Amino acid sequence: MPMFLGLDLSTQSLSAVLLDAEQGVIVAEDSVNFGESLPHYHQAHGYDESGTCGTVHANPLMWLEALDLLLGQMKSRGFDFSKVTAVSGSGQQHGSVYLRHGFEEKLKSLDTSQSLKDQLAECLSRSSSPIWMDSSTSVECVEIASAVGGNAVVCAKSGSIAIERFTGPQIRKFAKNEPEAYAKTGVIHLVSSFFASIMAGKSVAIDYGDGAGMNLMNLAKGDWDADLVNATATDLMAKLPKCQPSIEKSGLISNYFVEKYGFSPTCETVIWSGDNPCSLIGMGAAKPGKVVISLGTSDTLFAAMPEPHTDPDGYGHVFGNPAGGYMSLICFKNGSLAREAVKEEFDLEWSAFEKESLLETPAGNDGLMMLPFFEPEITPRVNTGGPVYSKDPDHSAAQRVRAVLEGQFLNMRAHFDWLGVEPESISLTGGASANDGIAQVVANVFGVLVDRLDVPGSAAIGAGMRACHALGGDLTRLEQQFCQAKQGSEIVPESETKAIYDAMLPKFKEFLTSQQSQDQKKSSS
Repeated sequence: MPMFLGLDLSTQSLSAVLLDAEQGVIVAEDSVNFGESLPHYHQAHGYDESGTCGTVHANPLMWLEALDLLLGQMKSRGFDFSKVTAVSGSGQQHGSVYLRHGFEEKLKSLDTSQSLKDQLAECLSRSSSPIWMDSSTSVECVEIASAVGGNAVVCAKSGSIAIERFTGPQIRKFAKNEPEAYAKTGVIHLVSSFFASIMAGKSVAIDYGDGAGMNLMNLAKGDWDADLVNATATDLMAKLPKCQPSIEKSGLISNYFVEKYGFSPTCETVIWSGDNPCSLIGMGAAKPGKVVISLGTSDTLFAAMPEPHTDPDGYGHVFGNPAGGYMSLICFKNGSLAREAVKEEFDLEWSAFEKESLLETPAGNDGLMMLPFFEPEITPRVNTGGPVYSKDPDHSAAQRVRAVLEGQFLNMRAHFDWLGVEPESISLTGGASANDGIAQVVANVFGVLVDRLDVPGSAAIGAGMRACHALGGDLTRLEQQFCQAKQGSEIVPESETKAIYDAMLPKFKEFLTSQQSQDQKKSSS
């Protein structure tokens, strides 16, 4: 019976799911939380919180120890790894690992009597890994963009403007600040390709999905862009693994895992990808038409794209779609932060977002619009210092609840057109997706059916689905098995609201543009 293992190394944990592709069921799930299970690293939330000036790094040895811990934990609970046909994984996007010459040779000679952490510690040319939360490379972003002719060029080539958290600017900062350590670096891996290499027992490629989040890969060519690479750091091309499609197999599993945990020597490994591309697969959105909105600390909107359109404003990103083609992603920093701020201001229960407040106020909120930016926003770049209203609001909690929700989803819709994809439906995920009132506002603002998927751990499930797909599994069938909407979760848009939000959208865009102009005047004065 074919079994496929999906792993997901996220910010705070390493998780595993085992998929039975024949029966269409999740056979096993397990995880290791870094803060709880590995407290000796003093990274309670999965990263070093003592960084200054926007620096956010994690310890790659912690990740390695978590892998041994997770597999040992599963084995001790009676899980038989010999049943696994193939394994793939998902890594937190943009994070990077810096390794000395000889890394691949070390992988080939791993000793099962020792841990991965102890054996691979000597391979690190940099003791910490910058992760997606790092925002310390603004200078390097400007330098890279200037070297190639501006951010419009960077975006046209790589799918995104130069972004602080992206890997290229992080590499440039390392090469500038630690030139001796950079010179000793033989290969620079993403989190995803680093773990794929460990599983395969050799240094493997970076896939198109995760590679596009580096400001280094040329989307159209599916390979490193010489101009961007040369603008980033000296001799960088020689330190980068090759690029490959996400569906590529990377060889049989390392003997370390065969001997130590009982994997079959015929178990295949499949190239890993980033968490966002894997979530696209795990949410059943590999083909254009379905849009996924994840409601979390930050809200994200992503969708498959037939062609690699880039955002002319530079807010959105284009990555490789692991199923082929491309995917878009837009991140909105003020997600649950904004919703919770309104909830706490009026000491509300979440039911207020579901029934009372939305029933007490009309769609369109009688013309009251909110820019729901309680912290500086990244889509678009606005620094208001707090929410801004189109007119003086009253003190009604209900009016504020509707204002924050309509503001968030109008902002999403306002920055959606460049994708070139008309949504046929929207799938919601994340904690707030369970709230029917919030889901109804999404359905009304976008004017399409909304459902909530029953997909816990979409990145790990997507990784397992990708492992099966690489060995010939039918992706459409896998989506039908593992990406179904929760029963009774569908929300139909209220027909009378379409005209209201169609008329409201240009007014919201004008309101937003006006605020951006005011911000620019303040920053220049």
